[in-house]
Amino acid sequence: MDSSRAEFHRQHRLQASAEALRLFERKAELRGAWLNWVAAQLYALGPAEYVSMVRRELQQLQSPGTQ
Repeated sequence: MDSSRAEFHRQHRLQASAEALRLFERKAELRGAWLNWVAAQLYALGPAEYVSMVRRELQQLQSPGTQ
């Protein structure tokens, strides 16, 4: 199971990074509505492991020094 999870991450890492960037790039445009919008976007994604990867990437993009 652990190796299959690692393989899943390897296979989807770039896609998750690109998706997080796409979501993050809308932040300035959507301003206060961004959090609700991004939550809806994440809700529509799947599977849960992939959503977690995108969330982690978003957190990195939002960390101090990258805004």
